[in-house]
Amino acid sequence: MFKKILIANRGEIARRIMRTAREMEIQTVAVYSESDRLAPHVIEADQAVSIGPADPTASYLDINKIIAAAEETGAEAIHPGYGFLAENPALPEACEAAGITFIGPPAGVIRDLGEKTKARRIMQAAGAPLIPGMLTSCAEPGELADQADEIGYPVMVKAAGGGGGKGMRVVEDAAALAEACRQAMSEAGAAFGDPSIYLEKHLSGIRHVEVQVLADDRGNTVHLYERECSIQRRRQKIIEETPSPALTPELRRAMGRAAVTIARAAGYVNAGTVEFLLDSENNFYFLEVNTRLQVEHAVTEWVCGLDLVRRQILIAAGHPLPFQQEDIRQRGHAIQCRLYAENPAAGFAPSPGTIGLYREPTGPGVRVDSGVYQGIHVPMEYDPILARLVIWGEDREAARMRMIAALSNYPILGVETNIAYLKEIMAHPAFVSGETYTDFLDRHFAEWQPTFDNTDLACLAYVVHETTASAVPAGATNQPVPTTPWQALGNWRV
Repeated sequence: MFKKILIANRGEIARRIMRTAREMEIQTVAVYSESDRLAPHVIEADQAVSIGPADPTASYLDINKIIAAAEETGAEAIHPGYGFLAENPALPEACEAAGITFIGPPAGVIRDLGEKTKARRIMQAAGAPLIPGMLTSCAEPGELADQADEIGYPVMVKAAGGGGGKGMRVVEDAAALAEACRQAMSEAGAAFGDPSIYLEKHLSGIRHVEVQVLADDRGNTVHLYERECSIQRRRQKIIEETPSPALTPELRRAMGRAAVTIARAAGYVNAGTVEFLLDSENNFYFLEVNTRLQVEHAVTEWVCGLDLVRRQILIAAGHPLPFQQEDIRQRGHAIQCRLYAENPAAGFAPSPGTIGLYREPTGPGVRVDSGVYQGIHVPMEYDPILARLVIWGEDREAARMRMIAALSNYPILGVETNIAYLKEIMAHPAFVSGETYTDFLDRHFAEWQPTFDNTDLACLAYVVHETTASAVPAGATNQPVPTTPWQALGNWRV
């Protein structure tokens, strides 16, 4: 087993990996930019190495600096987390050249599956159901127009070199195609260094359902069931759950078998996710493979009772999976909400700034993976995710109600957040009934504006309680922390 690993990431995912490493008695090395000097992952690591300015291209995306930090500290392995270099095959190649283990799939697999049209060709050869569309990328406007006519409008313009919603456009008719392709190529080039694009048929009334897979280097490949990830803003997920409210037992088995077949066809090793689109007739189509740990991995951990980071580390160290498919069971229901420093009422504009108040909810079935603390500055340069709130319940309704309660007891002040937005999604009748499709937010929350409710008053009471405690005579604050302003008794009261 490794004695020391470097985590080539930041924020909540870096802390998440460190937690498992500590349990395994593995020392950790953090890397950080100038703006992250006081970040939690830096403070909590056994060692930390500065790798440059806030600009990620000069720090977290600089492979040479990552490898140098590992060599300097004697780290035997590198975990990429998600985002940044996690799906860049150049990192595992650099690791191999330096004699460092990469905790993830082989470089060739990352390269093949990262080039989306090549992945589609691999899946076609494996017999996976594909969305109608192109099997090669293109940048020629005339050819793209011909392909769009053949596929049939509406079409989806997609980046060939990456995902995460970047470089994606829905085109309803031929008149809008050229400009959509130009914008997509520009965005893809900036995000992935590859401006090439391709076209797929745009399907409406669909769900985004993905299947977690694990594979060791002995040929044992298993799935850990599905995650429903249909609720998305700007085609990026904000709420995930498992089991999916849409899947029957038969469909669950079919999608699981397909995911394992796809992983084996690609020569996959370590943890990965096979993503599908599911239509209203229960037909599913291959979308892509994410060759890394997913942001939403914790819901699978809750329901299957497995630590996916631990499995990743063990597989990378050469250990076989200690179980077969029939040993894996689902238990209960889990939901994850991604908490962002952003304003949903202003087009999800980022909200950098200093967090003046931060308190995490606790209790049975409540897990928070966060990357912030009270007083920290949320920088503008990175993804504005603050934390992942993950809830487990005995069934979907129990998990949903527990999530609403946890969101109501998660005061964050100093930056705009999406907490009120998430609460209203959880309470919406369409979510309650499991009618979660990829156009959920456009359909139900297009004109959303925040309302001033008791949660805001509770936060205000929290501020009063926290900021005045030292000014109140001894004994006056010997009472429970207020959950509503009317419980904030004593010399100071809302």
